[in-house]
Amino acid sequence: MSVQALIFDVDGTLADTEEAHRVAFNNAFERYKLGWKWSQDAYRELLKTTGGKERIAAYLASKTLSPSDRKRLTELIPAIHAEKTKFYSSFVADGAVPLREGVARLMEEALTAGCRLGIASTTTAANIDALLGSTLGTRGLEMFSVIACGDQVPAKKPAPDIYKLALQHLGVDADQAVALEDSHNGLLAATGAGLWTVITPTYWTESHDFTGADLVLPSLGDPAHPIAGEPGSQLEDAAWLTHAELVRRVEQRPHCEVAALYAPRAA
Repeated sequence: MSVQALIFDVDGTLADTEEAHRVAFNNAFERYKLGWKWSQDAYRELLKTTGGKERIAAYLASKTLSPSDRKRLTELIPAIHAEKTKFYSSFVADGAVPLREGVARLMEEALTAGCRLGIASTTTAANIDALLGSTLGTRGLEMFSVIACGDQVPAKKPAPDIYKLALQHLGVDADQAVALEDSHNGLLAATGAGLWTVITPTYWTESHDFTGADLVLPSLGDPAHPIAGEPGSQLEDAAWLTHAELVRRVEQRPHCEVAALYAPRAA
Protein backbone atom coordinates (compact mmCIF):
# COMPACT_ATOMS: atom_id res chain seq x y z
CA MET A 1 0.00 0.00 0.00
CA SER A 2 1.15 3.58 -0.61
CA VAL A 3 2.72 5.69 2.15
CA GLN A 4 0.21 8.31 3.22
CA ALA A 5 1.76 9.60 6.45
CA LEU A 6 5.05 10.12 8.25
CA ILE A 7 4.77 10.05 12.06
CA PHE A 8 7.57 11.71 14.01
CA ASP A 9 8.69 11.29 17.57
CA VAL A 10 9.78 14.64 19.06
CA ASP A 11 12.54 14.46 21.67
CA GLY A 12 15.70 13.23 19.96
CA THR A 13 14.01 12.79 16.58
CA LEU A 14 12.73 16.21 15.50
CA ALA A 15 15.41 17.86 17.63
CA ASP A 16 18.14 16.80 20.04
CA THR A 17 16.27 18.22 23.00
CA GLU A 18 17.64 16.12 25.82
CA GLU A 19 20.36 18.46 27.07
CA ALA A 20 17.79 21.25 27.31
CA HIS A 21 15.47 18.88 29.19
CA ARG A 22 18.28 17.85 31.56
CA VAL A 23 19.18 21.44 32.41
CA ALA A 24 15.49 22.29 32.83
CA PHE A 25 15.05 19.40 35.27
CA ASN A 26 18.07 20.58 37.28
CA ASN A 27 16.76 24.15 37.36
CA ALA A 28 13.41 22.90 38.67
CA PHE A 29 15.16 20.80 41.31
CA GLU A 30 17.10 23.87 42.42
CA ARG A 31 13.93 25.98 42.49
CA TYR A 32 12.37 23.45 44.88
CA LYS A 33 15.63 23.19 46.88
CA LEU A 34 15.77 19.41 46.47
CA GLY A 35 19.55 19.10 46.30
CA TRP A 36 19.33 16.92 43.18
CA LYS A 37 21.46 17.36 40.07
CA TRP A 38 21.36 15.01 37.10
CA SER A 39 24.67 14.62 35.25
CA GLN A 40 24.73 13.75 31.55
CA ASP A 41 25.66 10.14 32.34
CA ALA A 42 22.89 9.85 34.93
CA TYR A 43 20.34 11.41 32.59
CA ARG A 44 21.34 9.08 29.78
CA GLU A 45 20.40 6.19 32.06
CA LEU A 46 17.20 7.88 33.23
CA LEU A 47 16.08 8.26 29.62
CA LYS A 48 15.32 4.54 29.63
CA THR A 49 12.13 5.66 31.42
CA THR A 50 9.81 7.55 29.08
CA GLY A 51 7.87 10.58 30.28
CA GLY A 52 9.17 13.40 32.49
CA LYS A 53 6.97 12.74 35.51
CA GLU A 54 7.70 9.02 35.21
CA ARG A 55 11.43 9.81 35.06
CA ILE A 56 11.28 11.76 38.33
CA ALA A 57 9.33 8.90 39.90
CA ALA A 58 11.94 6.38 38.75
CA TYR A 59 14.68 8.54 40.27
CA LEU A 60 12.76 8.78 43.55
CA ALA A 61 12.36 5.01 43.60
CA SER A 62 16.15 4.63 43.51
CA LYS A 63 16.70 6.84 46.56
CA THR A 64 16.65 5.84 50.22
CA LEU A 65 13.96 7.97 51.85
CA SER A 66 11.74 7.91 54.88
CA PRO A 67 8.10 7.01 54.16
CA SER A 68 7.01 10.57 54.90
CA ASP A 69 9.63 12.13 52.61
CA ARG A 70 8.80 9.66 49.83
CA LYS A 71 5.12 10.52 50.12
CA ARG A 72 5.80 14.27 50.15
CA LEU A 73 8.13 14.16 47.15
CA THR A 74 5.85 11.84 45.19
CA GLU A 75 2.98 14.28 45.66
CA LEU A 76 5.28 17.08 44.50
CA ILE A 77 6.16 15.43 41.17
CA PRO A 78 3.46 17.22 39.08
CA ALA A 79 4.56 20.63 40.39
CA ILE A 80 8.25 19.88 39.81
CA HIS A 81 7.49 18.74 36.29
CA ALA A 82 5.38 21.82 35.57
CA GLU A 83 8.27 24.05 36.71
CA LYS A 84 10.66 22.06 34.54
CA THR A 85 8.38 22.56 31.54
CA LYS A 86 8.48 26.33 32.05
CA PHE A 87 12.29 26.32 31.99
CA TYR A 88 12.38 24.05 28.93
CA SER A 89 9.88 26.17 27.01
CA SER A 90 11.98 29.24 27.75
CA PHE A 91 15.12 27.57 26.38
CA VAL A 92 13.31 26.52 23.21
CA ALA A 93 11.70 29.93 22.71
CA ASP A 94 15.18 31.46 22.83
CA GLY A 95 16.19 29.28 19.85
CA ALA A 96 18.53 27.03 21.82
CA VAL A 97 17.12 23.80 20.31
CA PRO A 98 17.26 23.59 16.49
CA LEU A 99 15.76 20.83 14.37
CA ARG A 100 18.09 17.96 13.49
CA GLU A 101 19.70 17.78 10.06
CA GLY A 102 17.26 16.88 7.31
CA VAL A 103 14.07 17.03 9.39
CA ALA A 104 12.61 20.20 7.84
CA ARG A 105 13.68 19.08 4.36
CA LEU A 106 12.05 15.65 4.64
CA MET A 107 8.84 17.15 6.01
CA GLU A 108 8.64 19.61 3.13
CA GLU A 109 9.30 16.85 0.59
CA ALA A 110 6.56 14.72 2.14
CA LEU A 111 4.00 17.54 2.15
CA THR A 112 4.83 18.43 -1.46
CA ALA A 113 4.23 14.79 -2.41
CA GLY A 114 0.79 14.87 -0.75
CA CYS A 115 1.89 12.88 2.30
CA ARG A 116 0.56 13.96 5.70
CA LEU A 117 2.60 14.48 8.85
CA GLY A 118 1.87 13.37 12.39
CA ILE A 119 3.51 13.43 15.81
CA ALA A 120 3.52 10.60 18.36
CA SER A 121 5.39 11.69 21.48
CA THR A 122 5.39 11.20 25.23
CA THR A 123 6.31 14.83 25.82
CA THR A 124 3.75 17.48 26.73
CA ALA A 125 1.72 19.57 24.31
CA ALA A 126 3.39 22.70 25.72
CA ASN A 127 6.85 21.34 24.87
CA ILE A 128 5.77 20.43 21.34
CA ASP A 129 4.13 23.82 20.76
CA ALA A 130 7.29 25.59 21.94
CA LEU A 131 9.58 23.53 19.69
CA LEU A 132 7.44 23.79 16.56
CA GLY A 133 6.91 27.51 17.02
CA SER A 134 10.60 28.19 17.61
CA THR A 135 11.92 26.10 14.72
CA LEU A 136 9.16 26.29 12.10
CA GLY A 137 7.40 29.54 12.96
CA THR A 138 3.68 30.16 12.73
CA ARG A 139 3.33 27.36 10.18
CA GLY A 140 4.72 24.75 12.57
CA LEU A 141 1.46 23.44 14.01
CA GLU A 142 -0.33 23.65 10.66
CA MET A 143 2.11 21.23 9.05
CA PHE A 144 0.87 18.32 11.17
CA SER A 145 -2.47 16.60 10.65
CA VAL A 146 -2.35 15.08 14.13
CA ILE A 147 -0.31 15.67 17.27
CA ALA A 148 -0.63 12.79 19.74
CA CYS A 149 1.28 13.57 22.90
CA GLY A 150 1.69 13.52 26.66
CA ASP A 151 -1.00 11.85 28.69
CA GLN A 152 -3.49 11.17 25.90
CA VAL A 153 -2.99 7.42 26.28
CA PRO A 154 -2.89 5.25 29.42
CA ALA A 155 0.48 3.65 28.62
CA LYS A 156 3.50 5.53 27.30
CA LYS A 157 6.27 4.18 25.07
CA PRO A 158 7.42 1.38 24.76
CA ALA A 159 3.68 0.61 24.62
CA PRO A 160 2.32 1.20 21.09
CA ASP A 161 -0.70 3.20 22.33
CA ILE A 162 0.47 6.66 21.18
CA TYR A 163 1.14 5.38 17.65
CA LYS A 164 -2.20 3.62 17.50
CA LEU A 165 -3.86 6.89 18.53
CA ALA A 166 -2.00 8.82 15.83
CA LEU A 167 -2.98 6.25 13.20
CA GLN A 168 -6.59 6.40 14.33
CA HIS A 169 -6.74 10.19 13.99
CA LEU A 170 -4.92 10.10 10.66
CA GLY A 171 -7.39 7.51 9.40
CA VAL A 172 -4.67 5.28 7.94
CA ASP A 173 -3.54 1.72 8.56
CA ALA A 174 -0.09 0.85 9.89
CA ASP A 175 1.17 -0.25 6.48
CA GLN A 176 0.33 3.19 5.07
CA ALA A 177 2.57 5.09 7.49
CA VAL A 178 6.22 5.36 8.54
CA ALA A 179 7.53 6.12 12.03
CA LEU A 180 10.68 8.12 12.69
CA GLU A 181 12.30 7.50 16.08
CA ASP A 182 15.62 7.76 17.92
CA SER A 183 15.36 5.35 20.89
CA HIS A 184 14.81 1.72 21.81
CA ASN A 185 11.53 2.48 23.57
CA GLY A 186 10.37 4.48 20.55
CA LEU A 187 11.29 1.61 18.25
CA LEU A 188 9.31 -0.85 20.37
CA ALA A 189 6.30 1.47 20.37
CA ALA A 190 6.38 2.02 16.61
CA THR A 191 6.97 -1.59 15.62
CA GLY A 192 4.43 -2.68 18.21
CA ALA A 193 1.90 -0.66 16.24
CA GLY A 194 3.02 -2.39 13.03
CA LEU A 195 4.91 0.59 11.55
CA TRP A 196 7.89 0.60 9.20
CA THR A 197 10.46 2.46 11.32
CA VAL A 198 13.46 4.71 10.65
CA ILE A 199 15.89 5.27 13.53
CA THR A 200 18.27 8.25 13.81
CA PRO A 201 20.07 7.92 17.19
CA THR A 202 21.62 10.74 19.20
CA TYR A 203 24.38 10.80 21.82
CA TRP A 204 21.71 9.92 24.37
CA THR A 205 20.49 6.80 22.54
CA GLU A 206 23.38 5.61 20.36
CA SER A 207 24.03 2.64 22.64
CA HIS A 208 20.43 1.37 22.43
CA ASP A 209 19.43 -1.89 20.78
CA PHE A 210 17.81 -1.12 17.42
CA THR A 211 17.20 -4.70 16.35
CA GLY A 212 13.98 -4.71 14.35
CA ALA A 213 14.37 -1.24 12.85
CA ASP A 214 13.90 -1.08 9.09
CA LEU A 215 16.54 1.61 8.58
CA VAL A 216 19.13 3.08 10.97
CA LEU A 217 20.97 6.26 9.95
CA PRO A 218 23.08 8.74 11.94
CA SER A 219 20.68 11.48 10.79
CA LEU A 220 18.26 12.18 7.95
CA GLY A 221 20.95 14.29 6.32
CA ASP A 222 20.62 17.09 3.79
CA PRO A 223 22.77 18.72 1.08
CA ALA A 224 24.50 20.92 3.66
CA HIS A 225 25.01 17.98 6.05
CA PRO A 226 25.46 14.81 3.93
CA ILE A 227 25.68 11.42 5.62
CA ALA A 228 29.20 9.99 5.43
CA GLY A 229 29.51 7.01 3.10
CA GLU A 230 26.25 7.78 1.28
CA PRO A 231 24.97 7.07 -1.22
CA GLY A 232 26.28 3.56 -1.43
CA SER A 233 26.29 2.23 2.11
CA GLN A 234 22.56 2.16 2.87
CA LEU A 235 21.03 4.83 0.63
CA GLU A 236 20.77 4.81 -3.14
CA ASP A 237 19.56 8.24 -4.25
CA ALA A 238 21.65 10.73 -2.29
CA ALA A 239 23.72 11.29 0.84
CA TRP A 240 20.50 12.05 2.69
CA LEU A 241 17.19 10.22 3.04
CA THR A 242 14.80 11.55 0.42
CA HIS A 243 11.05 11.12 0.67
CA ALA A 244 11.08 9.36 -2.70
CA GLU A 245 13.60 6.76 -1.55
CA LEU A 246 11.80 6.26 1.75
CA VAL A 247 8.50 5.60 -0.03
CA ARG A 248 10.17 3.26 -2.49
CA ARG A 249 11.77 1.23 0.29
CA VAL A 250 8.50 0.91 2.20
CA GLU A 251 6.47 -0.05 -0.84
CA GLN A 252 9.02 -2.68 -1.88
CA ARG A 253 8.81 -4.50 1.46
CA PRO A 254 7.37 -8.02 1.46
CA HIS A 255 3.61 -7.94 2.04
CA CYS A 256 2.75 -8.79 5.63
CA GLU A 257 -0.89 -9.37 6.47
CA VAL A 258 -0.08 -9.49 10.19
CA ALA A 259 0.88 -5.78 10.26
CA ALA A 260 -2.68 -4.78 9.51
CA LEU A 261 -3.79 -6.35 12.77
CA TYR A 262 -1.83 -3.87 14.89
CA ALA A 263 -3.75 -0.73 14.00
CA PRO A 264 -7.55 -0.52 13.73
CA ARG A 265 -8.98 0.84 10.52
CA ALA A 266 -10.61 4.22 10.67
CA ALA A 267 -14.36 4.18 11.06
